[in-house]
Amino acid sequence: MKDGSGVKEVVRKRKLRVTGLSIAGGVVVAAWVVAAILAPVLAPYDPLLPAMDRRLQPPSVAHPFGTDNYGRDVLSRVVFGARLSLPIGLIAVGIAVMVGLPLGALAGYYRGSSEQVIMRTMDVILAFPSLLLAMAISTALGTGLISAMIAVGTVGVPEFARLVYGQVLSLREREFAEAARALGNPDRTVLFWHLLPNALAPIVVRATLGLGFAILTAASLSFLGLGVRPPLAEWGAMISEGREFIVSGQWWMVTFPGLAIASAVLGFNLLGDGLRDMLDPRLRF
Repeated sequence: MKDGSGVKEVVRKRKLRVTGLSIAGGVVVAAWVVAAILAPVLAPYDPLLPAMDRRLQPPSVAHPFGTDNYGRDVLSRVVFGARLSLPIGLIAVGIAVMVGLPLGALAGYYRGSSEQVIMRTMDVILAFPSLLLAMAISTALGTGLISAMIAVGTVGVPEFARLVYGQVLSLREREFAEAARALGNPDRTVLFWHLLPNALAPIVVRATLGLGFAILTAASLSFLGLGVRPPLAEWGAMISEGREFIVSGQWWMVTFPGLAIASAVLGFNLLGDGLRDMLDPRLRF
């Protein structure tokens, strides 16, 4: 009994710690969402309007994050950057889910030749490093906001396809699925009304975690000049603009956009971990 009580206490403390971290992640994500929505109100200056008389000023009361090489307020650009970085991540993950979910579902349910074609195609895509593949797709489509969304979304398709494939594969032989088929329901009804709803929990968790990865990948593309291009305020593009000024001491031009990326990615990761613990019955004690 004593050992059992000790295990329960350890589990309780772990759940409290995870819950606290998840709440912190949710607060960070909510803060960036609010910042993106209220950017015109929160930003003290126009993020695109240059002012050469105040260029490269260090952080001060007037400019808490300093100014860049064109005199633009870095704080305003970071706040407005959330309006690009967050939607890029959201739309990219949406593309990955909308394409990967039906592909994985069809491969797991019908098996046979469709399974081989779909899953081997996913394996080929996964054989390429994610950033390298995103760079190739973005280059082929032409640099820009839409290209970055499509490139990042395409890179995420195999992960969702394989996740849904595994879930459907394990659920298709369960009693409720066999009962649905025995009642004469067509395959599409069994698949989309009985199997997929039972596979939503891991998909939601993976999508939340994927948002952080998508934001980071999109910022990497912009940093390399393959995503959002200046003068638009996007975190990766801001770091790319400011990297040449690090050696001359203007550290704030890259530090604050970098912290914005790090905090957003960390927030989504913590939130995803919390959702996993909430939705995964194997982690409930």
